[in-house]
Amino acid sequence: MLHLRSTSVRLVLACAAGLVVALSTPAFAAKSKHRKHVNVKADNAPDAVIYGGREDVMRFAAEVAERHELDLAWTQAALSQSRFMPSVVKYIMPPPAGTAKNWMAYRGRFVEPTRIKAGVAFWNANEAWLRLAEERYGVPAEIIVGIIGVETIYGQQMGNFRIIDALATLSFDFPSGRKDRSAFFREELENYLVLTSKEGVDPQSWRGSYAGAIGMPQFMPSSILKNAVDLNGDGHIDLLGDTADVIGSVANFLANAGWERGLPTHFDVAAPVDTTKRALLLEPDILPSFTAQEFDEHGAALSDAGTTHPGKVALVELQNGDAAPTYVAGTGNFYAITRYNWSSYYAMAVIALGDAVKRQR
Repeated sequence: MLHLRSTSVRLVLACAAGLVVALSTPAFAAKSKHRKHVNVKADNAPDAVIYGGREDVMRFAAEVAERHELDLAWTQAALSQSRFMPSVVKYIMPPPAGTAKNWMAYRGRFVEPTRIKAGVAFWNANEAWLRLAEERYGVPAEIIVGIIGVETIYGQQMGNFRIIDALATLSFDFPSGRKDRSAFFREELENYLVLTSKEGVDPQSWRGSYAGAIGMPQFMPSSILKNAVDLNGDGHIDLLGDTADVIGSVANFLANAGWERGLPTHFDVAAPVDTTKRALLLEPDILPSFTAQEFDEHGAALSDAGTTHPGKVALVELQNGDAAPTYVAGTGNFYAITRYNWSSYYAMAVIALGDAVKRQR
């Protein structure tokens, strides 16, 4: 049985990549006729949009109930109490156009004394569970520690948005100005209703990130259903307060994403000087697509360890603003980390934080 203790959610917001943003809410031009005359200055404004008045939302609730044999009155009641969250709209938007990527600045947000100190304490307190997770799933302790540290600083920043509000906002009023992901969030909202019904909890009670991620590992509802495990065998899964289950679930996620036991995450590499050859190697992005021999043929100089790697690698470019980029050769395990967050910067931050905690110990 899955059990998520809502009382242990902290009062600080952190998104999956650890980006903390200001809490001011911009003006939002609503697409929906249901919102066009509504003042949305604050999430808790008296005139905030409640989704119970939306025919399309109630129709969605009915469809979910039919697909999963849920109680129709329960699904409609759950969504009828959800509300539009202006701040969620703000946080989901991409950074301003022209914002330069900077790996060293990004790294500095995560590989810093507070997270390293908290990571050492977390590792020391959970060494037995980290060892068990590595034995069972093949994922080293430093990778698990790195992910939990980047995601929530080991539970210190798990978010305080009602999950149903965040998911409803992104499902039914996804903002224009970026690629529409409303279909993804509708699937997550559906999974959330299935999950809360299965566990017999109030859908209004669980809190997490502005994007609907839950607990210390910041799992989306679909990921909880697929990847959450009861590592300590106590009969329930708690991703908010039980570090054993958090550790096991992160390791299981990576194993399901293709993590290969004993494989490094990346190798050092000097990128080709020739811009055409470099562009060819960069074209597949983070997907490992080239052998060590193909790297060599295109002018990429791998480290000694990389030259003997039998699998495929990806040339990963990490931009540093106006300075020269950083390059690494990512393996299948690097790619597995990016299934958690589709970003090479995120994956490298996880790796770097885990390594820093390991060295500090």
